[in-house]
Amino acid sequence: MKIYRNIEDFIPLDNAVVTIGTFDGVHIGHQKIISSLRDYAKKINGETVLLTFFPHPRMILHPDDDSLKLINTIEEKADRLANSGIDHLIITPFSRDFSNQSAEEYIREILVSKIGTKRIIIGYDHHFGKDRKGSLVDLLKYAELYHYTVQEIPEQDINDVAVSSTKIREALIIGEIETANKYLGYPFPITGKVVKGQQLGRTIGFPTANIDVPESYKLIPAYGIYAVEANLIEEGEMTTGEYIPAKKGPVLKGMGYIGTRPTVKGLNRSIEINFFDLQEDLYGKTLRIHFLHFVRHDYKFDSVEELTAQLALDEEHIRLLLNN
Repeated sequence: MKIYRNIEDFIPLDNAVVTIGTFDGVHIGHQKIISSLRDYAKKINGETVLLTFFPHPRMILHPDDDSLKLINTIEEKADRLANSGIDHLIITPFSRDFSNQSAEEYIREILVSKIGTKRIIIGYDHHFGKDRKGSLVDLLKYAELYHYTVQEIPEQDINDVAVSSTKIREALIIGEIETANKYLGYPFPITGKVVKGQQLGRTIGFPTANIDVPESYKLIPAYGIYAVEANLIEEGEMTTGEYIPAKKGPVLKGMGYIGTRPTVKGLNRSIEINFFDLQEDLYGKTLRIHFLHFVRHDYKFDSVEELTAQLALDEEHIRLLLNN
């Protein structure tokens, strides 16, 4: 896959088969669109193009509203799309000027002039342009003038898989990790660097890797204990050019914790992983953690001894979950 951090870097194609959207999560509904994209490109000997935006439009149009949290960081999304067989990923910096284009300007200047679109494949409720007034009606209206065709993925096809990015976010927020993973088609990830914590875990026999997630827009699931697997990774290069997905190390199994550590009077949220049977120093390394099962909610124990006893039970439970 080739990646472009600005549409100005893109050279128009002869046979571009294009889809547009935020594609947060790259979930199984999105995969239906991508599959149609690939199938049609193969039929006409074309190339697939996915046009997405960063920052997310809501972050620019409503800067004071920080309630939107995204399933994927931009790097995680690029990895998913590269692995889904897209030829070209254009990440357009979203701005107010960009959002103020009329539907025709957007079609003429972006889709036709800058990409060379011959086929547009979109989800059933796609909107674009100023005030999001552009829709399938506009795409069909200008199709003959600008020499492209349009395919809409019907609502029933998307709803057949009963999935949306909103449903996935809602599931993650309440700890329904298995539901979120079913909708995603893969385990929900968190990517971050291992940083030095207070090292309280090692004093009670459960040393943890503390994960720093710098992206404030990244959705963090419900507080609690999780069964997780992780890989040490080298993230892909996000500059314009050939994109190679993150290189992954061996699978590491462990017990994940998200919460404020109320038993020891913690104040700030932490994301910690107790890896089973691992002695390696992980400080400064980047991990991608995959959340597989929700085990229990976070709560305050009456003593550190009670906490330690419960963690031993949690570990036993998680080892069984991960070995099945």
